[in-house]
Order: sequence, then C-alpha cells, then structure tokens
Amino acid sequence: MRSLCVFKNLKSRYAMLKTAILGGSGYTGLELLRLLSLHPDTVVIEATSRQHRGKKVSEVFPSLSGFYDRLEFSAPEDFKNIKADFVFSALPHGASQEVVPEVLKSCRVIDLSADFRIHDAAVYRAWYGEHKSEALLKDAVYGLPELHRAKVKDARLLANPGCYPTGAILALAPLIKAGAADTSSIIVDSKSGVSGAGRGANLDTSFVEVASGFKAYKVGCHRHTPEIEQELSLLSGAGVSVTFTPHLIPVERGILTTAYVKLKKMMSGADLHGLYDEFYGQEKFVRLMPPGRFPDISQVRGSNYCDIGVYADEKKGTAIIVSAIDNLVKGASGQAVQNMNIMAGLKEDTGLQSPPMAV
Repeated sequence: MRSLCVFKNLKSRYAMLKTAILGGSGYTGLELLRLLSLHPDTVVIEATSRQHRGKKVSEVFPSLSGFYDRLEFSAPEDFKNIKADFVFSALPHGASQEVVPEVLKSCRVIDLSADFRIHDAAVYRAWYGEHKSEALLKDAVYGLPELHRAKVKDARLLANPGCYPTGAILALAPLIKAGAADTSSIIVDSKSGVSGAGRGANLDTSFVEVASGFKAYKVGCHRHTPEIEQELSLLSGAGVSVTFTPHLIPVERGILTTAYVKLKKMMSGADLHGLYDEFYGQEKFVRLMPPGRFPDISQVRGSNYCDIGVYADEKKGTAIIVSAIDNLVKGASGQAVQNMNIMAGLKEDTGLQSPPMAV
C-alpha cells in the first residue's frame, strides 16, 4: 500500500505499527494525521475520504506538507483491503457500524464515533435508532484509560469516548467512585468550541452565526447524556442520572465543563482536593489545579491533557468541579492515540508529549 509519510526511511529501521484512518478528511481525521505523523512507532499506510479520493493528503491539508506528500486519500470502499495493526474509524455516527465488523476480521479497531460506546442495545436504540452490528456492543471496550486501562489493553474493538463525556466523566469520577455524591441531582454544564460540530458546512456553525453568539443547544436531549450516565453508573454501582446541557461558544476548539454535585456529607476544600489528588495523582494526562485555581481551555489547546479545578462550598454542602479539554485531542484523536499506545504495549504518552499551545 502507499506510504503516507516522508519519514518512512527513518521509521523503517524499526518494527513500526501500521495504522489506517477511515474518514481521514474530517477534523478528527486531520488531528489523527497530525498526531501520528510524529509518533515514533507508527506509520499510516492508508487514509480514506469519499470527497477527496485520489488527492494527496498534503494538498487537502497544506498544514501537513512535508509529512504526507506522497499519500493519496483512497476510496472508502478500499477498507476491505486494509492490512494494518490498528484502524481508526473516524466515520460519522451510523457509518462505522456498517464497516467495523469486516475490518475486525484482520485489524484491531479504535472507533471514534458513538456507534459502540453504549453497552445496552435498548439504550442505543432509544437515543440513536437501530444498530446494524448490535452483537458487537457487548464486546466493545469503552476507552477512557483513566477508568478502564486494564480492559483497554486487551481490547480488539475500542469505543473511543465522546468529547463532552470525557470532560464530564473525568470531572465527576473521583466523587462518584468514593460514594460522596448525591447521584440524584448532578448538573453538568458544558461549553464547546465549534470544531465539535464537525467539518461539514452548516449554517448554525458558520462564522457569521457563531462569531458573536453563545447559545445552549439540544437542551435535555443531547445524545452524550446516556454515555455519561452509563460510565458514572458503573463507577457508582447504581443508577446515576445527570442533567446535561451543552453550549456552543465562538472559539475553534476546547470544552469547559462545570459540574455541580450535592455532597452526601460535609467535605472541606482540602478534603475534596485531596480526594482528586489521590485519584489522579499518577495519571499522565489529568492535571489537578492548585487549590483556588480553575482551568482555562487555552491551557490545554492542542494537547491530550484534562485539567481539573475543584471547589467545596461547605455552607451549601456542594462541590463544584471544572474541567478543560481540547475536544479534538483528549476529546477525540489524542485519546484514540493514547488508547492505541496502551493496546500496543507502548508508553501511554508516546507521541503525545508536546506541551499545550498556550496562544
């Protein structure tokens, strides 16, 4: 198959992991290409795009000039011929479930759509409609490494978490796991940059519509709600319900999530900070802010970090947790590479060590 990378001669001296990207011309596909181009242990051997088939990757994405000057986007139908160690499926929701069963016959798959994140077929049908590969739902591993690292390692089908759920679940996990939260009254308020809506042309996400705006959308009915509840319920050992409201803000990328939790018993600010420090102290990609400080999406831009700040309102018995991620990196492609590293037995931060783009 065609080589994608001008660094192939350097990389070929080693036993490289062969990777492929289905749906390589969207924002998550572009971010995967960017991250994998400098990964020391991988080479991308294929990238598909219906819209740009036959065009060189560097022609479609000039920012990747010098990295993918020889690779051409192939037709989506070519997925049946891919012989890779790992296939990243960055296809739209509903499309992955049609091709993943075939790809799984010869490759391990990391799916970035919502097609395999929900374990319960009935819940999936209620939020997304019929599933064409329903039998695979029970086999897919939900790829949030901070919670499921052991299962991720042996996964053959990895369901990469959604961007909103990543920020929300990481913000709430320590409290839920400790049994310290009143799980009947959790509020999750999230604000996302426009890239979360995808690369396709849409009036609602056009520059003029977004530039001076700030709005809530899909209030009470966003499809990431059951994903958040599923993972928090598994942590709790009982059903957890959340009130989730997403907002669109006029920035390119980033998600800021503020979670409000009623505590079962009084907890000081020091106790709350200590709980989070113990839970995430050994995690490479979760950074706990010092007491009294809270994250800004600018400080995680372009990185695989999730930054978290915590506050305990002792008078009201409430915890307020703020998390910040880059929706295209820790919320999508970076987390997918993190999962691939775990699955391949590599250091978890391989290819992801660069600091955030502060400005």
